[in-house]
Amino acid sequence: MLTLTGGVERRGRLPRGGCVVVANHSSHADTAALLAALDARHAPAIGAAADYWFASPWRRRICSRLAAGFPVRRTGGGMDDLLSRADDLRAGGAVVLFPEGTRARAGELGAFHKGALVLARQAGVPVVPVSIDGTARLLPKHGKLRPTLVRVRIGAPLPPDTAPEAARDAVAELHRRTAREPLRDSVTRKRIAAVVGSRWGLAAAFAWAFAEALSWPLMPELFLAIACVAVPRRALKLSVTALAGSLAGSLLALQLASSGVQLPHPLTTDRMRAEVRAELAVEGAAAVRHQPWNGIPFKVYAREAGRADIAPQDWLTQSALSRGSRTLTVGLAFGAFGFLVHRLRRFYVLYLALLGGGFTIGLSLIVTGWS
Repeated sequence: MLTLTGGVERRGRLPRGGCVVVANHSSHADTAALLAALDARHAPAIGAAADYWFASPWRRRICSRLAAGFPVRRTGGGMDDLLSRADDLRAGGAVVLFPEGTRARAGELGAFHKGALVLARQAGVPVVPVSIDGTARLLPKHGKLRPTLVRVRIGAPLPPDTAPEAARDAVAELHRRTAREPLRDSVTRKRIAAVVGSRWGLAAAFAWAFAEALSWPLMPELFLAIACVAVPRRALKLSVTALAGSLAGSLLALQLASSGVQLPHPLTTDRMRAEVRAELAVEGAAAVRHQPWNGIPFKVYAREAGRADIAPQDWLTQSALSRGSRTLTVGLAFGAFGFLVHRLRRFYVLYLALLGGGFTIGLSLIVTGWS
């Protein structure tokens, strides 16, 4: 899940041997973040509130099987639950606890209960402070899932006899340092994201697609490849808007062509136009279904449909199906790619260079193939 929502960045490692991990707690996503960040050789077991996570069979199965959780009672008997893990610690395992006892609000760190420290002292293992940053935004308390990078910082081990206040101070200091550390990003990506994320982003998507359906040589999927990777959360809106621009532009192109107006079509060939005329003569408006796959620009189909006196309503229906399948698929695919590479956004300029080079080569091959 975390890979799809921005990834997890880890710094530091657990010491050899058993240890008690104490971490801040602001989200249900904290458990997933720790399981992703902590090494498997410690077989980390995570303490979970018995009255919540083990109150029903399905929650019990989720917590114990997917999150390696064990129940800790919050109203009597909790210390016995913790001390039962002492042998696992002595055998080299790790026990992960949230000493605050419940989720705190983002940016706050509550008082630490003593149970985790008593367990460490009883087992004779170190206490390891860990800071989790980003989960409060990823999955806020009583909120919805949002994409963001999660950062886990593992601090230096503390002795088994550490006091709760000292452990809390160590986690708080780790958290302050993590929060102050800026996320590595590309200046170019941030500038593009600022435009795409504003009210001008949708207008740009519509205008680009509208112009391409008339004469502009660069297809709207190139715009989506740039914009949706920069701002993945807007991928659907940008794709739908680009589709609307394509359809509106194609209707205008069809009307202009039927009136005898011929707009310039750079990077198209006579063979492309001949192929489209032949398809339209046989299939009518349904011929546009070939456009997503044969490399012939959409504007060629729109103009030739106008010259063939294809009815606007038939054209709109067929082009919405064919164009929609391609535009929405491409836009959402680049949005998903943007989520997956969220932590690598500092390489956005390199991505643009590769995208531009690949697009240029592909366009050259298409034009050459239809010449």
